[in-house]
Amino acid sequence: MRLFGPLVDRATYRRWVYFILGGALSVPYILFAAIVVPSLLPLVVTVERGVVIATITLVLVIIASSFIPAVRVLEGAAVRELLDDPVPGVTFGPAASWPVRLRSTAMFLLHVSTGCVVSLASLFVPVAFGFTVAAPFSGRIALSTEDPIEVPKGWASAWIPLVFLLGVVALAYVVWGAGVVLTRAARSLLGVSAAERIAQLEKRTEQLAERNRLARELHDSVGHALSVVTIQAGAARRTLRTDPDFTEQALTAIEDSARAALDDLDHVLGLLREEASSRAPQSGLAELSALVEATRRAGAEVTADVRGEPATVPPVVSREAYRILQECLTNALRHAGKVPVTVLVDAGSELLRLRVSNPLGTAAPSRDGGGRGLRGMAERVDVLGGTITAGRADGFWKVEVAVPWGKRR
Repeated sequence: MRLFGPLVDRATYRRWVYFILGGALSVPYILFAAIVVPSLLPLVVTVERGVVIATITLVLVIIASSFIPAVRVLEGAAVRELLDDPVPGVTFGPAASWPVRLRSTAMFLLHVSTGCVVSLASLFVPVAFGFTVAAPFSGRIALSTEDPIEVPKGWASAWIPLVFLLGVVALAYVVWGAGVVLTRAARSLLGVSAAERIAQLEKRTEQLAERNRLARELHDSVGHALSVVTIQAGAARRTLRTDPDFTEQALTAIEDSARAALDDLDHVLGLLREEASSRAPQSGLAELSALVEATRRAGAEVTADVRGEPATVPPVVSREAYRILQECLTNALRHAGKVPVTVLVDAGSELLRLRVSNPLGTAAPSRDGGGRGLRGMAERVDVLGGTITAGRADGFWKVEVAVPWGKRR
Protein backbone atom coordinates (compact mmCIF):
# COMPACT_ATOMS: atom_id res chain seq x y z
CA MET A 1 0.00 0.00 0.00
CA ARG A 2 2.91 2.36 0.62
CA LEU A 3 3.77 2.07 -3.07
CA PHE A 4 0.39 3.52 -4.02
CA GLY A 5 0.35 6.00 -1.14
CA PRO A 6 1.06 9.11 -3.29
CA LEU A 7 -1.92 8.25 -5.51
CA VAL A 8 -4.40 8.38 -2.62
CA ASP A 9 -2.66 11.00 -0.49
CA ARG A 10 -4.58 14.28 -0.40
CA ALA A 11 -1.30 16.15 -0.03
CA THR A 12 -0.37 15.06 -3.58
CA TYR A 13 -3.32 16.89 -5.08
CA ARG A 14 -2.85 19.96 -2.90
CA ARG A 15 0.71 20.10 -4.16
CA TRP A 16 -0.59 19.67 -7.69
CA VAL A 17 -2.75 22.77 -7.21
CA TYR A 18 0.32 24.57 -5.84
CA PHE A 19 2.26 23.78 -9.01
CA ILE A 20 -0.63 24.73 -11.27
CA LEU A 21 -0.78 28.06 -9.44
CA GLY A 22 2.93 28.48 -10.16
CA GLY A 23 2.29 27.68 -13.80
CA ALA A 24 -0.48 30.29 -13.93
CA LEU A 25 1.86 32.86 -12.40
CA SER A 26 4.46 32.06 -15.06
CA VAL A 27 2.15 32.95 -17.97
CA PRO A 28 2.56 36.76 -17.80
CA TYR A 29 6.34 36.41 -17.58
CA ILE A 30 6.44 34.04 -20.58
CA LEU A 31 4.25 36.39 -22.61
CA PHE A 32 6.51 39.29 -21.71
CA ALA A 33 9.60 37.38 -22.82
CA ALA A 34 7.90 36.06 -25.98
CA ILE A 35 6.42 39.37 -27.15
CA VAL A 36 8.38 42.27 -25.70
CA VAL A 37 11.91 40.91 -25.94
CA PRO A 38 11.87 39.94 -29.66
CA SER A 39 10.46 43.34 -30.59
CA LEU A 40 13.38 45.06 -28.91
CA LEU A 41 16.13 42.84 -30.37
CA PRO A 42 17.93 43.63 -33.64
CA LEU A 43 16.87 41.51 -36.59
CA VAL A 44 20.37 40.11 -36.98
CA VAL A 45 20.23 38.26 -33.71
CA THR A 46 19.90 34.53 -34.17
CA VAL A 47 17.05 32.49 -32.74
CA GLU A 48 19.38 30.75 -30.30
CA ARG A 49 20.62 34.06 -28.93
CA GLY A 50 17.05 35.35 -28.75
CA VAL A 51 16.01 32.34 -26.64
CA VAL A 52 18.95 32.86 -24.28
CA ILE A 53 18.25 36.57 -23.93
CA ALA A 54 14.53 35.95 -23.44
CA THR A 55 15.24 33.33 -20.74
CA ILE A 56 17.61 35.65 -18.89
CA THR A 57 15.11 38.48 -19.12
CA LEU A 58 12.34 36.17 -17.91
CA VAL A 59 14.34 35.19 -14.81
CA LEU A 60 15.29 38.80 -14.06
CA VAL A 61 11.68 39.96 -14.27
CA ILE A 62 10.56 37.15 -11.95
CA ILE A 63 13.27 38.10 -9.46
CA ALA A 64 12.39 41.81 -9.64
CA SER A 65 8.68 41.18 -9.10
CA SER A 66 9.37 38.88 -6.14
CA PHE A 67 10.53 41.89 -4.10
CA ILE A 68 6.98 43.26 -4.06
CA PRO A 69 5.57 42.62 -0.53
CA ALA A 70 2.26 41.39 -1.96
CA VAL A 71 4.11 38.66 -3.88
CA ARG A 72 5.69 37.42 -0.65
CA VAL A 73 2.26 37.39 0.99
CA LEU A 74 0.83 35.42 -1.94
CA GLU A 75 3.68 32.92 -1.88
CA GLY A 76 3.39 32.54 1.88
CA ALA A 77 -0.35 31.90 1.66
CA ALA A 78 0.16 29.29 -1.07
CA VAL A 79 2.88 27.51 0.93
CA ARG A 80 0.78 27.57 4.08
CA GLU A 81 -2.43 26.29 2.51
CA LEU A 82 -1.14 23.93 -0.20
CA LEU A 83 2.15 22.61 1.21
CA ASP A 84 0.75 21.81 4.68
CA ASP A 85 2.31 24.86 6.37
CA PRO A 86 5.97 23.78 6.72
CA VAL A 87 6.82 27.10 8.48
CA PRO A 88 4.19 27.59 11.23
CA GLY A 89 4.38 30.87 13.08
CA VAL A 90 6.11 32.78 10.27
CA THR A 91 4.45 36.05 9.28
CA PHE A 92 4.49 36.76 5.57
CA GLY A 93 4.61 40.45 4.76
CA PRO A 94 7.17 43.13 3.97
CA ALA A 95 10.61 41.57 4.43
CA ALA A 96 12.67 43.07 7.22
CA SER A 97 16.11 42.39 5.74
CA TRP A 98 17.85 41.54 2.49
CA PRO A 99 18.60 37.91 3.46
CA VAL A 100 14.86 37.39 3.98
CA ARG A 101 14.08 39.04 0.63
CA LEU A 102 16.62 36.90 -1.21
CA ARG A 103 15.36 33.66 0.33
CA SER A 104 11.78 34.61 -0.53
CA THR A 105 12.92 35.36 -4.09
CA ALA A 106 14.54 31.94 -4.38
CA MET A 107 11.36 30.24 -3.18
CA PHE A 108 9.17 32.22 -5.61
CA LEU A 109 11.53 31.43 -8.49
CA LEU A 110 11.42 27.70 -7.61
CA HIS A 111 7.63 27.80 -7.41
CA VAL A 112 7.12 29.53 -10.76
CA SER A 113 9.71 27.52 -12.70
CA THR A 114 8.68 24.13 -11.30
CA GLY A 115 5.02 25.05 -11.62
CA CYS A 116 5.52 25.95 -15.29
CA VAL A 117 7.06 22.54 -16.07
CA VAL A 118 4.47 20.57 -14.06
CA SER A 119 1.60 22.57 -15.57
CA LEU A 120 2.80 21.89 -19.12
CA ALA A 121 3.13 18.19 -18.32
CA SER A 122 -0.32 18.22 -16.69
CA LEU A 123 -1.77 19.64 -19.89
CA PHE A 124 0.11 17.42 -22.35
CA VAL A 125 0.01 13.95 -20.77
CA PRO A 126 -3.75 13.68 -19.93
CA VAL A 127 -4.69 15.29 -23.27
CA ALA A 128 -2.44 12.87 -25.15
CA PHE A 129 -4.07 9.95 -23.33
CA GLY A 130 -7.47 11.30 -24.34
CA PHE A 131 -6.45 11.48 -28.00
CA THR A 132 -4.89 7.99 -28.05
CA VAL A 133 -7.43 6.01 -26.00
CA ALA A 134 -9.52 5.25 -29.12
CA ALA A 135 -6.53 4.46 -31.36
CA PRO A 136 -6.68 0.62 -30.99
CA PHE A 137 -10.32 0.71 -32.13
CA SER A 138 -10.17 3.36 -34.90
CA GLY A 139 -6.64 2.80 -36.16
CA ARG A 140 -5.76 6.47 -36.08
CA ILE A 141 -4.89 9.29 -33.71
CA ALA A 142 -6.85 12.39 -34.67
CA LEU A 143 -4.72 15.24 -33.39
CA SER A 144 -6.53 17.54 -35.84
CA THR A 145 -9.38 17.31 -38.33
CA GLU A 146 -6.88 16.86 -41.16
CA ASP A 147 -4.18 14.23 -41.67
CA PRO A 148 -4.72 11.97 -38.63
CA ILE A 149 -1.89 9.66 -37.61
CA GLU A 150 -2.53 6.13 -38.87
CA VAL A 151 -1.80 3.27 -36.43
CA PRO A 152 -2.56 -0.48 -36.53
CA LYS A 153 -5.87 -1.56 -35.10
CA GLY A 154 -6.19 -3.96 -32.19
CA TRP A 155 -3.51 -5.11 -29.78
CA ALA A 156 -0.73 -3.84 -32.02
CA SER A 157 -1.48 -0.23 -30.95
CA ALA A 158 -2.88 -0.91 -27.45
CA TRP A 159 0.44 0.07 -25.93
CA ILE A 160 0.05 3.70 -27.07
CA PRO A 161 -2.79 4.77 -24.70
CA LEU A 162 -1.27 2.51 -22.04
CA VAL A 163 1.98 4.48 -22.19
CA PHE A 164 0.17 7.80 -21.70
CA LEU A 165 -1.98 6.29 -18.93
CA LEU A 166 1.18 5.25 -17.14
CA GLY A 167 2.46 8.76 -17.83
CA VAL A 168 -0.53 10.21 -15.94
CA VAL A 169 0.20 7.89 -13.01
CA ALA A 170 3.91 8.71 -13.16
CA LEU A 171 3.02 12.42 -13.21
CA ALA A 172 1.21 11.99 -9.89
CA TYR A 173 4.39 10.49 -8.39
CA VAL A 174 6.46 13.32 -9.89
CA VAL A 175 4.09 15.90 -8.34
CA TRP A 176 4.29 14.13 -4.98
CA GLY A 177 8.10 14.03 -5.05
CA ALA A 178 8.46 17.62 -6.29
CA GLY A 179 6.07 18.68 -3.54
CA VAL A 180 8.27 17.02 -0.93
CA VAL A 181 11.32 18.82 -2.31
CA LEU A 182 9.62 22.23 -2.37
CA THR A 183 8.18 21.69 1.10
CA ARG A 184 11.70 21.18 2.41
CA ALA A 185 12.88 24.16 0.38
CA ALA A 186 10.10 26.29 1.90
CA ARG A 187 11.10 25.17 5.38
CA SER A 188 14.68 26.21 4.68
CA LEU A 189 14.05 29.40 2.70
CA LEU A 190 10.98 30.81 4.40
CA GLY A 191 11.59 29.57 7.93
CA VAL A 192 13.09 31.72 10.64
CA SER A 193 16.87 31.51 10.78
CA ALA A 194 18.76 31.18 14.04
CA ALA A 195 19.83 34.84 13.93
CA GLU A 196 16.27 35.98 13.22
CA ARG A 197 14.93 33.79 16.00
CA ILE A 198 17.45 35.30 18.42
CA ALA A 199 16.40 38.77 17.26
CA GLN A 200 12.74 37.88 17.84
CA LEU A 201 13.52 36.57 21.32
CA GLU A 202 15.47 39.73 22.12
CA LYS A 203 12.57 41.85 20.93
CA ARG A 204 10.15 39.78 22.99
CA THR A 205 12.42 40.16 26.02
CA GLU A 206 12.46 43.92 25.54
CA GLN A 207 8.67 43.94 25.31
CA LEU A 208 8.34 41.92 28.51
CA ALA A 209 10.82 44.20 30.28
CA GLU A 210 8.82 47.21 29.14
CA ARG A 211 5.58 45.65 30.34
CA ASN A 212 7.16 44.91 33.70
CA ARG A 213 8.29 48.52 33.91
CA LEU A 214 4.78 49.70 33.09
CA ALA A 215 3.38 47.35 35.73
CA ARG A 216 5.71 48.94 38.28
CA GLU A 217 4.59 52.40 37.14
CA LEU A 218 0.96 51.44 37.58
CA HIS A 219 1.57 49.79 40.94
CA ASP A 220 3.42 52.79 42.34
CA SER A 221 1.08 55.45 40.98
CA VAL A 222 -2.29 53.81 41.60
CA GLY A 223 -1.14 52.25 44.87
CA HIS A 224 -0.10 55.64 46.22
CA ALA A 225 -3.35 57.24 45.05
CA LEU A 226 -5.49 54.52 46.61
CA SER A 227 -3.62 54.79 49.90
CA VAL A 228 -4.25 58.53 49.99
CA VAL A 229 -7.88 58.08 48.97
CA THR A 230 -8.48 55.44 51.65
CA ILE A 231 -7.00 57.51 54.46
CA GLN A 232 -8.63 60.76 53.38
CA ALA A 233 -12.02 59.12 52.86
CA GLY A 234 -11.89 57.72 56.40
CA ALA A 235 -10.91 61.12 57.80
CA ALA A 236 -13.66 62.87 55.81
CA ARG A 237 -16.25 60.40 57.11
CA ARG A 238 -15.25 61.06 60.71
CA THR A 239 -15.22 64.88 60.40
CA LEU A 240 -18.16 65.29 58.01
CA ARG A 241 -20.37 66.93 60.65
CA THR A 242 -17.82 68.35 63.07
CA ASP A 243 -15.23 69.96 60.76
CA PRO A 244 -16.57 70.82 57.27
CA ASP A 245 -13.37 72.67 56.30
CA PHE A 246 -11.18 69.64 56.97
CA THR A 247 -13.69 67.44 55.17
CA GLU A 248 -13.46 69.69 52.12
CA GLN A 249 -9.65 69.49 52.21
CA ALA A 250 -9.82 65.71 52.43
CA LEU A 251 -12.22 65.49 49.48
CA THR A 252 -9.97 67.80 47.48
CA ALA A 253 -7.01 65.54 48.21
CA ILE A 254 -9.07 62.52 47.10
CA GLU A 255 -10.00 64.31 43.88
CA ASP A 256 -6.41 65.29 43.10
CA SER A 257 -5.03 61.83 43.85
CA ALA A 258 -7.72 60.09 41.81
CA ARG A 259 -7.17 62.43 38.85
CA ALA A 260 -3.40 61.83 38.91
CA ALA A 261 -3.97 58.07 39.10
CA LEU A 262 -6.36 58.22 36.16
CA ASP A 263 -3.78 60.14 34.13
CA ASP A 264 -1.16 57.47 34.85
CA LEU A 265 -3.63 54.68 34.17
CA ASP A 266 -4.58 56.20 30.81
CA HIS A 267 -0.93 56.54 29.87
CA VAL A 268 0.04 53.00 30.85
CA LEU A 269 -2.98 51.37 29.24
CA GLY A 270 -2.33 53.32 26.05
CA LEU A 271 1.21 51.93 25.93
CA LEU A 272 0.00 48.39 26.63
CA ARG A 273 -2.44 48.71 23.74
CA GLU A 274 0.43 50.08 21.63
CA GLU A 275 -1.56 53.24 21.08
CA ALA A 276 -0.63 56.88 21.51
CA SER A 277 -2.07 57.79 24.89
CA SER A 278 -3.69 61.16 25.35
CA ARG A 279 -1.47 61.97 28.31
CA ALA A 280 2.14 61.09 28.97
CA PRO A 281 2.91 61.75 32.65
CA GLN A 282 6.62 62.05 33.22
CA SER A 283 6.78 62.82 36.93
CA GLY A 284 10.28 63.37 38.23
CA LEU A 285 12.08 64.97 41.16
CA ALA A 286 10.71 68.35 40.06
CA GLU A 287 7.28 67.11 41.21
CA LEU A 288 8.59 65.99 44.63
CA SER A 289 6.99 68.95 46.41
CA ALA A 290 3.55 68.02 45.02
CA LEU A 291 4.06 64.41 46.12
CA VAL A 292 5.05 65.50 49.63
CA GLU A 293 2.07 67.86 49.85
CA ALA A 294 -0.34 65.12 48.76
CA THR A 295 1.06 62.81 51.44
CA ARG A 296 0.69 65.56 54.05
CA ARG A 297 -2.94 66.02 53.07
CA ALA A 298 -3.36 62.31 53.73
CA GLY A 299 -2.44 63.02 57.35
CA ALA A 300 1.26 62.11 57.49
CA GLU A 301 3.83 64.59 58.75
CA VAL A 302 6.47 64.68 56.03
CA THR A 303 9.79 66.49 56.33
CA ALA A 304 11.69 66.81 53.04
CA ASP A 305 15.37 67.75 52.84
CA VAL A 306 16.52 68.39 49.27
CA ARG A 307 20.22 68.98 48.63
CA GLY A 308 22.25 69.60 45.51
CA GLU A 309 20.63 70.22 42.13
CA PRO A 310 17.86 67.66 41.46
CA ALA A 311 16.90 69.50 38.27
CA THR A 312 20.22 68.47 36.70
CA VAL A 313 19.64 64.75 37.30
CA PRO A 314 19.03 62.92 33.97
CA PRO A 315 15.29 62.46 33.24
CA VAL A 316 15.39 58.65 33.37
CA VAL A 317 17.07 58.71 36.80
CA SER A 318 14.75 61.49 37.99
CA ARG A 319 11.63 59.55 37.00
CA GLU A 320 12.77 56.35 38.68
CA ALA A 321 13.79 58.25 41.82
CA TYR A 322 10.37 59.87 41.97
CA ARG A 323 8.65 56.50 41.73
CA ILE A 324 10.86 55.07 44.47
CA LEU A 325 10.02 57.98 46.79
CA GLN A 326 6.34 57.62 45.90
CA GLU A 327 6.42 53.93 46.82
CA CYS A 328 8.21 54.69 50.11
CA LEU A 329 5.60 57.29 51.11
CA THR A 330 2.80 54.94 50.09
CA ASN A 331 4.26 52.16 52.22
CA ALA A 332 4.59 54.54 55.18
CA LEU A 333 0.90 55.49 54.92
CA ARG A 334 -0.25 51.92 54.33
CA HIS A 335 1.79 50.11 56.96
CA ALA A 336 2.64 52.69 59.65
CA GLY A 337 -0.29 55.09 59.45
CA LYS A 338 -0.08 58.84 60.20
CA VAL A 339 3.50 58.90 61.47
CA PRO A 340 6.30 61.41 60.85
CA VAL A 341 8.21 60.63 57.67
CA THR A 342 11.65 62.01 56.84
CA VAL A 343 12.74 62.27 53.22
CA LEU A 344 16.26 63.09 52.08
CA VAL A 345 17.19 63.73 48.45
CA ASP A 346 20.87 64.45 47.86
CA ALA A 347 21.81 65.07 44.22
CA GLY A 348 25.58 64.93 44.52
CA SER A 349 28.07 65.46 41.74
CA GLU A 350 28.04 61.85 40.62
CA LEU A 351 25.62 60.06 42.94
CA LEU A 352 21.95 60.51 43.77
CA ARG A 353 21.11 59.44 47.30
CA LEU A 354 17.61 58.87 48.62
CA ARG A 355 16.68 58.10 52.20
CA VAL A 356 13.19 57.67 53.64
CA SER A 357 12.55 56.73 57.26
CA ASN A 358 9.50 56.54 59.48
CA PRO A 359 8.57 54.97 62.82
CA LEU A 360 7.26 51.44 62.49
CA GLY A 361 3.87 52.34 63.92
CA THR A 362 1.27 49.81 64.96
CA ALA A 363 0.81 48.19 61.52
CA ALA A 364 4.43 47.60 60.57
CA PRO A 365 5.30 45.00 57.94
CA SER A 366 5.53 41.51 59.37
CA ARG A 367 8.59 40.57 57.36
CA ASP A 368 11.64 42.30 55.98
CA GLY A 369 11.24 40.90 52.49
CA GLY A 370 8.35 43.22 51.65
CA GLY A 371 5.92 42.74 48.81
CA ARG A 372 5.73 43.81 45.21
CA GLY A 373 6.56 47.42 46.11
CA LEU A 374 10.00 46.60 47.49
CA ARG A 375 10.70 44.21 44.64
CA GLY A 376 9.69 46.93 42.19
CA MET A 377 12.03 49.45 43.84
CA ALA A 378 14.85 46.91 43.76
CA GLU A 379 14.27 46.30 40.04
CA ARG A 380 14.33 50.04 39.31
CA VAL A 381 17.55 50.52 41.23
CA ASP A 382 19.13 47.46 39.60
CA VAL A 383 18.36 48.79 36.11
CA LEU A 384 20.05 52.09 37.00
CA GLY A 385 23.10 50.29 38.39
CA GLY A 386 22.54 51.47 41.96
CA THR A 387 22.10 49.92 45.39
CA ILE A 388 19.17 49.76 47.82
CA THR A 389 18.76 48.70 51.42
CA ALA A 390 15.43 48.47 53.21
CA GLY A 391 14.43 47.17 56.63
CA ARG A 392 13.92 47.84 60.33
CA ALA A 393 16.53 49.74 62.34
CA ASP A 394 16.13 51.16 65.85
CA GLY A 395 12.33 51.23 65.72
CA PHE A 396 12.25 52.82 62.26
CA TRP A 397 11.63 51.51 58.78
CA LYS A 398 14.40 52.86 56.57
CA VAL A 399 14.97 52.77 52.83
CA GLU A 400 18.29 54.00 51.44
CA VAL A 401 19.08 54.21 47.73
CA ALA A 402 22.23 55.25 45.90
CA VAL A 403 22.16 55.68 42.12
CA PRO A 404 25.11 56.85 39.98
CA TRP A 405 24.20 59.36 37.33
CA GLY A 406 27.56 60.39 35.90
CA LYS A 407 27.70 64.16 36.24
CA ARG A 408 31.25 65.54 36.15
CA ARG A 409 32.39 68.89 37.52
